[in-house]
Amino acid sequence: MPDQSKPAEGGAASALPVSAEQIGHAAALLDAGGLVAFPTETVYGLGGDAENPDAVARIYAAKGRPANHPVIVHLAPQGDPNYWVEHLPAEAQRLIDAFWPGPLTLILKRAARINAAVSGGQDSVGLRCPSHPVAQALLEAFSALRGGHGGVAAPSANRFGHVSPTTAQHVRDEFGSAIHVLDGGASDVGIESTILDLSRGFPALLRPGRVTPQDIADVLGEAPRLADGSDATAPRASGTLKAHYAPRTPLALLPFDALQTLLAARQGDERVALVARASRAGEWAHAEGVHFIAAPEDPHVYARELYGLLRALDRADVSRILIEKLPDTIEWIAVNDRLGRAAAAFEALS
Repeated sequence: MPDQSKPAEGGAASALPVSAEQIGHAAALLDAGGLVAFPTETVYGLGGDAENPDAVARIYAAKGRPANHPVIVHLAPQGDPNYWVEHLPAEAQRLIDAFWPGPLTLILKRAARINAAVSGGQDSVGLRCPSHPVAQALLEAFSALRGGHGGVAAPSANRFGHVSPTTAQHVRDEFGSAIHVLDGGASDVGIESTILDLSRGFPALLRPGRVTPQDIADVLGEAPRLADGSDATAPRASGTLKAHYAPRTPLALLPFDALQTLLAARQGDERVALVARASRAGEWAHAEGVHFIAAPEDPHVYARELYGLLRALDRADVSRILIEKLPDTIEWIAVNDRLGRAAAAFEALS
């Protein structure tokens, strides 16, 4: 089946925004146990050698990430997922054929040779093959240094729980000069990969993303189980904590009528940000003390712009960010997920 999340043919061979020397230097840093931030089509990742426990520990330390929160292993297009897993189910191969390179992470049983550090101590491992040409060039160069089996562990390149980065400047804003960054331009998808668990004999969606439940069902012939908070046997996975992806400015996600109540109840000269569809904003789009942002009507555009918007609003001199709740439909499941987790970080304040 055709899939818009996969890159065009020849994408990795196109002219890169970084030089071969820069790619080689970054691969050598990874080989020496260092960290490199690099672009993917989803967000920028903070990468280290997935088979080097010390490098993985440096990722956790840089992010301030809990050691039991697993990271995703990124593979080159020619990489062999069989090296990393105990067994590659036929369902996994079908999904790989359909969506790799692209924004789909598969959770599978981890091979005994792979250190548990990348899995937060679990017996599973998350694998994906990104489609961004700079990511592919880096992964290919690093894998060549490792006899074809190099993998890069890479959560998002930001402090744990904060807004993920979609540009090299976002990474520099988080870490300054402490992290080596490959600048590949803005990420096209803009939110993290879909995470699908295949480690328990059935498909289960752990994190929504550009690859939708319907996309998965079209390939597998069955719909994945959707996360509802009741699956106690689900493996821990990146970005699935209740509160995550949060800006530093308090954020509320509510239906527009509830937002109007908050807007009307503002005290004195309080200045707030309002992110809502232009067709709903009405008088609030021009109200004094309201920094209005017209929300994209298309879910893919909204996803692409979301993290950059939240970072910009952190610099906008507003006391609160008020965001209109989006339609509860499958097209909006990924954006709703990220906004819901961002708002959850501030629920105790409301």
